[in-house]
Amino acid sequence: MNVFWSEALILAAVMISNPGLATGLATCDSGPPESWQPKAVLQKQLTEKGWKVRQIKTDGGCYEVYALDDKGEKVEAYFDPRTLQSVPTK
Repeated sequence: MNVFWSEALILAAVMISNPGLATGLATCDSGPPESWQPKAVLQKQLTEKGWKVRQIKTDGGCYEVYALDDKGEKVEAYFDPRTLQSVPTK
C-alpha cells in the first residue's frame, strides 16, 4: 500500500473515532447530548430576535447556526447547546 493511502486511512480512523473534533470556528464543553436543549428552542429564540434561520447543526459540541440576522446579513454563529448562550469564535 502506498504511503498516501496509509495516511488517508489513519486520518479517516481518527476522524471516525473522535466525532467531537471541531471543524468550525468554535468548540463547546457541552457534556452529553441528553443534557442539551432541543434545536427547536434555539430556533424559536433566534426567530423572535428577527433572525431567519436556514440551518442548525452540531459542530465541535456546539450548535452551529446559519441564518440571516434582523438586518438581513448572513450569519454563522455558535451556541452552547445546554445554555443556548452565544459562543465566541476563533
